[in-house]
Amino acid sequence: MTDVVSYRPEPGDFAYTFGGRAAVRRVAPGAVLELYTEDCYGGQVREVGDLPSKVCEFPYLNPVTGPFHVEGAEPGDTLAVHFVEIVPARDWAISSTFPHFGALTGTHATATLQPPLDEVVWRYDVDVAARTVRYRARRGDFSVELPLEPMHGTAGVAPAAGEVRMTLVPDVHGGNMDTPELRAGVTAYFGVNVPGAMFALGDGHCRQGHGEVCGSGIEAAMNTVVIVDLVKGAVTPTPRLETDDALMAVGSARPLEDAYRISQHDLVTWSAGLTGLDPLDAYQLISQAGEAPVGNVCDPNYTMLAKVAKRYLGSANAYDGVHERLRATARHYLSGR
Repeated sequence: MTDVVSYRPEPGDFAYTFGGRAAVRRVAPGAVLELYTEDCYGGQVREVGDLPSKVCEFPYLNPVTGPFHVEGAEPGDTLAVHFVEIVPARDWAISSTFPHFGALTGTHATATLQPPLDEVVWRYDVDVAARTVRYRARRGDFSVELPLEPMHGTAGVAPAAGEVRMTLVPDVHGGNMDTPELRAGVTAYFGVNVPGAMFALGDGHCRQGHGEVCGSGIEAAMNTVVIVDLVKGAVTPTPRLETDDALMAVGSARPLEDAYRISQHDLVTWSAGLTGLDPLDAYQLISQAGEAPVGNVCDPNYTMLAKVAKRYLGSANAYDGVHERLRATARHYLSGR
């Protein structure tokens, strides 16, 4: 019998760090978690006149739901998190530009003399039934419908060695990776650093372009269902993703080329281990068959992915088939609702 845990945090229950926080629940491996997550503004930006600098308080941005202590998780294990369903919780969502934040403005790390960008808010209409979001220009009468493609920008576990990281920062523990690849049907793998893993989740987007170039996606509260499981004794050096068709490795760092190298290195060595190929043979294969989706180019660390279709890896079976097992559990859960 699959355990189903429903958890909707009160406003004071959200976390703003990975690490340094007690678990909100203890759950068994294999549990289904039905979760509510708030948007990156904490639900405070509701209209175009609600400027984040006025209604939000730094550092209380990018709240996450959790953390969840997964029983039996120990350092050296891998936490598998299968995303069953991600559904916007409201019929509106928000995006914005920020002074000194985003890929096309001066920041504290890239100091320039031109004035900062204007702080502008866009409000999107969300139609879950039609699977669309409507963009409207703020300084003109242009409007267009975009496909609804829900994802989570932030997911991860507690860092190692007692470290505490803001939820805005992506790194080897996961965090604010902001990749559109983290969507329903995907299994994410995180290396466990502390007992219980301490998994947390947030930062839902109705959709996001690769790079999250302006610094925000179409930010939305979400009703999300995930299944958590353990792969004992399996080391995962940086977050990984698996779909029915592809394997992906995630690298987060600055500069961007180091994030690229981390992701490519992990995919090459992972592929070599799965196929039995010599590392240089795997290097050659990934060089010719791989893809490199961009996560974010605006956060304190940038995020890159390395991706390869499973059909190029022969009979390789990642983590002893946990993705396929969790997909079956997800189908059973959805059919029983």
